[in-house]
Amino acid sequence: MKLRSALLAFAFAGVLGSTQTLAQNAYIANSGANTVSVINTATNTVIATIPVGNFPIGVTVTPDGGNVYVTNGDSASVSVIDPATNTVIDTVSVGTQPYSLAATPDGRRVYVANACYGFCGSVSVIDTANNMVIATIPVGYSPGGVAVAPDGGKVYVANAFSGTVSVIATKSNTVIDTVTVQEIPHFLAVTPDGRRVYVGNSYSNTVSVIDTADDTVIATIPVGSTDPFAGGSYPQGVAVSPDGSKVYVANSYLANSVSVIDTIPVGNGPEGLAVTADGSKIYVANIWDYDVSVINAATDKVVTTVPVGVNPQAFGVFIQRPIGFAGTPGKTNCYGQSVSALTSQYHGLNAAATALGYSSAKALQNTILAFCGA
Repeated sequence: MKLRSALLAFAFAGVLGSTQTLAQNAYIANSGANTVSVINTATNTVIATIPVGNFPIGVTVTPDGGNVYVTNGDSASVSVIDPATNTVIDTVSVGTQPYSLAATPDGRRVYVANACYGFCGSVSVIDTANNMVIATIPVGYSPGGVAVAPDGGKVYVANAFSGTVSVIATKSNTVIDTVTVQEIPHFLAVTPDGRRVYVGNSYSNTVSVIDTADDTVIATIPVGSTDPFAGGSYPQGVAVSPDGSKVYVANSYLANSVSVIDTIPVGNGPEGLAVTADGSKIYVANIWDYDVSVINAATDKVVTTVPVGVNPQAFGVFIQRPIGFAGTPGKTNCYGQSVSALTSQYHGLNAAATALGYSSAKALQNTILAFCGA
């Protein structure tokens, strides 16, 4: 994984003519306001508020930065947001009570967990080329968290009321294994090297560690408060730093902290959280304080708090990754310079799109246009 990161960094260095990049915006679903707040992580200010469906909860940004997908729990739908305009461009009907979701590394599929009010469970598979559901996969009761392996081969789904994690093979879109964890697993995350899955078990105040080689639990880690009178920690969102060295767990309700090596006091009711692409900051949505705590990863301290909408949750990978190109934003030749540099570096724009992880040359071109301000 470190070698891959180094190669990617070298590839970008050969293309970039300046250090300017797109802003890493954080998209926060406000379940009580039926909106999504857009935070510019460079300034930590809300730059847009987007109306979506009823009771939005889960958010994911496709790895190529093409679109943002938001689950609307009480609308049985997913809103598709164009990050270039911060407007809803499509709405996709999915299963009952969609909760969380995750995109494949190539950005071609989005997997949506339908919680079904606890009485059943399924995963809807969205084809991002046309935003249509192409498969529905039965899983355990009340699925919540969804995470995709870095190679795109497997999808892991936490089934809260079954106490299990379903393992889906993306090639066949079928469940190939079921892993028993502890009580009420809500959310989970895969390490960048794809070797481990960390699962937050809400009712047991623990995190289960799954070895992805054989999909078995190899460790159970207590998190949050150890005070027997505190009423538990109720671990919710889980995120892993880009280098895989740290796992962050949001301990909701009475604990009101994020567990790393030590615990980090945040706002009341921390729910979803995500790490910026450079690993420098963690954003935590606090459902009862209507704000987002920003944690400095170097010090594990909260550096600022950003007010957002009512009942923010934002489960998923909700922060855009930075993309940079050869041209200078605002210059008339920005787009042409960037395309020329990419074409020369990778011997064609299609090859560049594949090498840089875009779903198509068009997706790469759209990102260049957004970068150049065209």
